[in-house]
Amino acid sequence: MKTAPQPASADRTLATVLASLTDDKAEDIVQVDLRGKSEMGDYMVIASGQSTRQVSAMSEKLTDRLKQEFGILSKVEGKDSGDWVLIDTGDVIVHVFRPEVRDFYQLEKMWLSPGEDGAVKSG
Repeated sequence: MKTAPQPASADRTLATVLASLTDDKAEDIVQVDLRGKSEMGDYMVIASGQSTRQVSAMSEKLTDRLKQEFGILSKVEGKDSGDWVLIDTGDVIVHVFRPEVRDFYQLEKMWLSPGEDGAVKSG
């Protein structure tokens, strides 16, 4: 008998997002704590994939994983182009970019405080 997905806290959702992106070989994963900075969510995660195919695949796997584990139906934009995919889980906003597109928009600079890098250490 299959059990229903358990509701996720923002921290559990964040941990699942980071694990999924790491498993799928995302690069330069950055986590931004939005609590007290924005009403849009508790965390933002920014990551890169090397190709449009990888960006789209990572995004699809992530949304599937969130649906399976927590019953989260994420809002997704940009998956068809694969240059920049936005995934809104409610508590965690995820941006997956091709490196050139990420360099152009530089979202990290907008959200991180001076001296804060937000880099997620893996391994």
